[in-house]
Amino acid sequence: MATLVLDNGANSAKIGYSLEKVSVIPNCQFRSKTSRLKTFTANQLDEIKDPSGLFYILPFQKGYLVNWDVQRKVWDHLFGKEMFKVDFADTSIVITEPYFNFSSIQESMNEILFEEYQFQSALRVNAGSLSAHHYFHTNPSELCCLVVDTGFSFTHIAPYCRSKKMKEGIRRINVGGKLLTNHLKEIISYRQLHVMDETYVINQVKEDVCYVSQQFYKDMEIAQLKGEENTVMRDYVLPDFSAIKKGFCKPKEEMVYSGKYKTGEQILRLANERFAVPEMLFHPSDIGIQEMGIPEAIVDSIQSLPEEMQPHFYQNIVLTGGNTLFPGFRKRLEAELRSLVPAHLPVSVLLPQNPICYSWEGGKLLAHSPDYDEIVVTREDYEENGHCICEEKFDT
Repeated sequence: MATLVLDNGANSAKIGYSLEKVSVIPNCQFRSKTSRLKTFTANQLDEIKDPSGLFYILPFQKGYLVNWDVQRKVWDHLFGKEMFKVDFADTSIVITEPYFNFSSIQESMNEILFEEYQFQSALRVNAGSLSAHHYFHTNPSELCCLVVDTGFSFTHIAPYCRSKKMKEGIRRINVGGKLLTNHLKEIISYRQLHVMDETYVINQVKEDVCYVSQQFYKDMEIAQLKGEENTVMRDYVLPDFSAIKKGFCKPKEEMVYSGKYKTGEQILRLANERFAVPEMLFHPSDIGIQEMGIPEAIVDSIQSLPEEMQPHFYQNIVLTGGNTLFPGFRKRLEAELRSLVPAHLPVSVLLPQNPICYSWEGGKLLAHSPDYDEIVVTREDYEENGHCICEEKFDT
């Protein structure tokens, strides 16, 4: 019996058999400007010759799975003969869903997994629970951990004690990678070049040049300096998809501070955008979102829990999700927490080697654990008892 682990994120699906390696695949469909009629699914993105003006069709809206037609197409592609060649009758699936998912979405998912695909058995679980499982597996002496999962749609903070999630301490901030990319599009469109249709390209810009500032106001001052004194400024060469397939940052020594480049490339000049965009994770109020930033929300979450457990949570904070890859993210979070937390309590923030696949790896470990068969729902169970057996068994 094979087990397929699928961390079904709103931006990318992390998928692979529990005995193999993970693949990270876009969880959406695309239409390109050049071939309007053809729809590309998941990793067919690589076949698009000119991804400028790429149009995304996403299965998720605001973090919840609402467009089942698109999700089916992506899953058909992933499970099909081009990708994972799933033999449904002999395969168990571990699949993730967001915290506080709607029961209507859960029912649809049960139906699709058991009635359409006819998996042998399934386990539906929060991605954070898999991350916690991974953390406790690698740190067996620890009893508590706080999972900070900052992804595409939003950021969740979830405390776990002995692998059990503590619902009263879960916090959600409605800031994620999608918002950051959209905000960067708006700033660039307002300041220098209309890029509102260029989600794909600007997302790449964000990943290549943005970082989390350690001293926001100091960096703001540097960003206003002229010429070479402005150490924040970078020139980003935009792709034209013929000679330049992928955008890149001009090396420091090649930067021209006054006048134009002779090479004829299209350049974006970025200064305070580089750190002002990720700053929204720490201060959503900067752009009018009336919510706590990540450090405050962590403290708020931990303070809602029993007092004797609080020191353990501050020492076991684990970061997952794509936004944690901004340079300086972990350092800034630890520094901000240090100033908010009582001085006698140690604070430790762990950034795993691969924060995007951390929960997938947790699912892989769970699939090999001895009590895996106890926690799944088999197709026979489902056919006999329907949706309610899933409600009983899955802790979501």
